[in-house]
Amino acid sequence: MSQQRSDGRPLIQVRGLTKIYEMGSERIHALDGVDLDIERGEYVAIMGPSGSGKSTLMNLLGCLDSPTAGEYWLNDRQVSQLDDDELARVRNREIGFVFQTFNLLPRATALHNVELPLVYAGASSDARRQRALAALRAVDLEDRATHKPNELSGGQRQRVAIARALVTDPSIILADEPTGNLDSKTSAEIMSVFDQLQADGNTIILVTHEPDIAAHARREVFLLDGKIERDEVTRPAAGAVPAAPQP
Repeated sequence: MSQQRSDGRPLIQVRGLTKIYEMGSERIHALDGVDLDIERGEYVAIMGPSGSGKSTLMNLLGCLDSPTAGEYWLNDRQVSQLDDDELARVRNREIGFVFQTFNLLPRATALHNVELPLVYAGASSDARRQRALAALRAVDLEDRATHKPNELSGGQRQRVAIARALVTDPSIILADEPTGNLDSKTSAEIMSVFDQLQADGNTIILVTHEPDIAAHARREVFLLDGKIERDEVTRPAAGAVPAAPQP
């Protein structure tokens, strides 16, 4: 399951992206003029110490927040100036989220958890079921479709969360510390799922502070004090032409 286009434009274009938080009389520059391009099919890790701005950048790329200044173009559409309702529509259509804490409904089956984004999108019952089963199949969990989260291991729960992110065929999969609650063996298994998804043509943005997790990506963007300190292509992504590193 992937969404690919070949018109030659970057999937993500960020120019001068700035986020300032007002804390009393103090102004905190969480992001300070970030420029970033991400091509379709890339596998990018966003890294940096606490307070570097990586979480703020994730929230902006995920359309969970709006910038103070600058432009963010996603899939040829400028989303940096959209209102909350429009941002919600973009999130549901263009972005698949995977969080550290899984964020599954405890009383719902794996299948129903995966179907949820399609419910919000207004898909029919039959379409939701078929697409959710296909997404579970993509993460090798179709045989657990009727199980609830408390009947699944941590790794299986995260696979359900990945399937939920996949089910709308989003432009990007945005994963925030996706192995933070998992042991090392299970973390390796989950990262192998992301590796396969990228090989299948999905665009993956991984936010992490762990170098061994970031090493799965093909490109690493390091933030410090709200700016991009380094942008390194570590290995080319299959089927993608990596964007030039930002200065």
